[in-house]
Amino acid sequence: MRDTTRIQSRRRLQIIVAVCTAIVAIGGSAAAWWSATGEGSAAATVAGTSALTLSPATSAAQLHPGGQAAVALTVTNPNSSSIRIGSLALDTSQGTSGFGVDTGHSGCGVSTLSFATQTNGAAGWTVPGSGTLPVTLGGALSMGVAAPNACQGATFTVYLKVAT
Repeated sequence: MRDTTRIQSRRRLQIIVAVCTAIVAIGGSAAAWWSATGEGSAAATVAGTSALTLSPATSAAQLHPGGQAAVALTVTNPNSSSIRIGSLALDTSQGTSGFGVDTGHSGCGVSTLSFATQTNGAAGWTVPGSGTLPVTLGGALSMGVAAPNACQGATFTVYLKVAT
């Protein structure tokens, strides 16, 4: 019986030694793998992003003194990736302080017009890559009550820019 117990103890010891040796070998390999250092260099270029094109917005309905109207425009994205627009604002560098009026109503001053920056309810807009997005901005264009009679029947152009 003692020989059997001694043989079993020896086998257990051999198994324990083999397992411990394997653990040390694997641990050492893992430590060497994770602690290895190196160096090198790489270069990459990033394609530039082209600007979006906004068509001049036009009033979607007749505007009257004290009233509001929607404006419609098209946004064109020449880039292959979609681009998000956070808001659209009046571009005062174009037209007359950001507005224009059709040639048949040149006596209509645009000083009574105003445009409220639009955010699409804080959601913005996403313009698809290499595509267009038609946008209608409800109630964005307003006309003051002091608008002259020369503005009756006029079509207005609103110049916009991406603000964010």
